Amino acid sequence: MKKLLSLLLVIIIISCNNQVSKNTVVTIDSNLVEELASMEVMDQLAASNWKPPEEFKDLTQDEWNAKKDSIYRTHAERLKEIIEETGYPGINRVGKDGEYNFWLMVQHADFDPEFQKMVLEKMKEEVEKDNADKNNYAMLVDRVKINTNQKQVYGTQVTYNTDIGQATPKPLLDSLLVNERRKKVDLGPIEEYLNAMTQMHFEMNMEVYKKKGITKPQLHPINTEN
Repeated sequence: MKKLLSLLLVIIIISCNNQVSKNTVVTIDSNLVEELASMEVMDQLAASNWKPPEEFKDLTQDEWNAKKDSIYRTHAERLKEIIEETGYPGINRVGKDGEYNFWLMVQHADFDPEFQKMVLEKMKEEVEKDNADKNNYAMLVDRVKINTNQKQVYGTQVTYNTDIGQATPKPLLDSLLVNERRKKVDLGPIEEYLNAMTQMHFEMNMEVYKKKGITKPQLHPINTEN
């Protein structure tokens, strides 16, 4: 019975997905996992709705904008507490989903780039130990660069040309070598990424584009030689 309880409390992750080192013994913080999951639901409600969603249909547009800002800021304060208390919550503590949820809400703390930068430094240490997602790390690198008026590295931060329905990178460092840098963090070619973002933005704003006479988004050409 004692052995069974020990197995339930301690999870041994054998690096089948290369996310955590082999034979690493970890204890998952289930309470924090649940808290981050609950926070992520509200985060996505704010991030995914330009207009007030059904849950907040009585709010005016200005009130909804203020509500969204309040959600992001409240979450950021809690994220600061978590990282100050126990450091960056990596995969071996909150699992892949928990680590993703923490990172995602940091991404939305654009009003506090110094906090994002601090998290980035701590996240880098975990990436080097295969205890955090390198794709997400690359995206946070770019987020911090853009939020501190620097050129991004991997081209993950985009803007949209609404005259033709196309996503393009925000200021980018040495665009000719961007796919080499993306490959090092397991990101696919930037052209494919931009086209995916283009398609998503077009579908989300299809009615607006239809009024402009745009029936399909303008995609970037794909270099089939690479």
